[in-house]
Amino acid sequence: MPNHPSKTSRIHGLTRRDFLRLSSLTAAGYVFGCAIDPVTGKQQLMLVSEDTEIQIDKQYAPIQISADFGEAQDSQLNRYVSEVGNKMAAKSHRAHMPYSFRVVNATYVNAYAFPGGTIAATRGIMLELDNEAELAALLGHELGHVNARHSAEQMSKGQLTQAVVGLGSVLVGTQSAALGDLAGQLGQISAGALLAKYSRDNEREADALGIQYMVGAGYGSKGFVGLMEMLSSMSKHKSTTVDLLFATHPMSQERYDTAIQTANTKYKSALKEPLYRERYMDHTARLRAQKGAIQEIQNGEKEMAQKKYDAAGNHFRKALKKAPNDYVGLCMMSISNLARKEYAVGRQYAEMAQKAYPEEAQAYHLSGFAKVQLKDFEGAYEEFSAFEELLPGNPNTIFFKGYCREGMNQIEPAADEYRRYLQVVSEGKYAQHAYRRLVDWGYIK
Repeated sequence: MPNHPSKTSRIHGLTRRDFLRLSSLTAAGYVFGCAIDPVTGKQQLMLVSEDTEIQIDKQYAPIQISADFGEAQDSQLNRYVSEVGNKMAAKSHRAHMPYSFRVVNATYVNAYAFPGGTIAATRGIMLELDNEAELAALLGHELGHVNARHSAEQMSKGQLTQAVVGLGSVLVGTQSAALGDLAGQLGQISAGALLAKYSRDNEREADALGIQYMVGAGYGSKGFVGLMEMLSSMSKHKSTTVDLLFATHPMSQERYDTAIQTANTKYKSALKEPLYRERYMDHTARLRAQKGAIQEIQNGEKEMAQKKYDAAGNHFRKALKKAPNDYVGLCMMSISNLARKEYAVGRQYAEMAQKAYPEEAQAYHLSGFAKVQLKDFEGAYEEFSAFEELLPGNPNTIFFKGYCREGMNQIEPAADEYRRYLQVVSEGKYAQHAYRRLVDWGYIK
């Protein structure tokens, strides 16, 4: 064991030293490799291989999806979205990529793509769409980002996003927070923390590819117009539910005007192609039946952002009256109670969330946090272990497993967890705590 937390520790296959070296060399103008742009056919600077894109996707997409409370528990809806997405993926420039499409439980308004082809739309944005052609336009836009390799391009230029590397800080969350800090102890990742933030040029290119793919798949270009009109309206009447959408996907009047012009000129012949509104309504019927509950959750999350926990709890209670087994509603009810230091009640709601969606990880972390506060270290350890089994890769979970072992006075197992944590994280209060304990216990001289 080194005498200090490692500053060259490996984070998901890339060391800090290696990453900094790559960044500095890129900035200095060294070209590690060129690739053919799959869209333009021209050579482009590309330090990230296609295999690496896929690896990054496999590592980070599950973490973001879990941060969004997992895949929506509506297999019919997810099959439908997959069918629409795959129909267009077959028309894309990188049809060979391992695409996957799903709806996630999050209630904020957004859709996103990871570089290897994982594409997700939130329940929030699905409720804003009016027909299947608009859904196709939305998924086509995200396909555009994947096919133009925008995330890989950003990395290759040294414009590194949290979506791709972030040196592990994203996974750690609020690692610099004190041990008593709620957000840090929950070990959760904020919505969208791992997502790429695209430039306006990226957005224009994704728009152009999106409409190309959807029209190629047989959808009316009016669906693209409808999507742009919805986004434009939201950007002018911005609420907290769409903050992330426009942070990651910048909207402008120029982008809107260009999109409308493209639909009405280049793809004019497709304006009369079908929109499939009735089919969309049929497949989203169960989701739309939850609209009232989702809106209450959105209102509660607004209050949580302002630390108005009592008001937030009232909204979550209303949501659960409308949808008693809604996983997000149960998790957010747990969080609001934990924020009020009502740990026993918070634990109860977390356990209800586990029963509602046992395959999803977040509720186990919430329950673990509650049990730590209630000094039930053995029970908390079991919860954090279950979380790690479902969703490996979050350093906070490792830390709290060590913290629980320490609470049970199991020094050797606690030291093992703290050492494992310090292999990933070298800074912050958690790292300091782990390091001090290893010194105190004689594992570091």
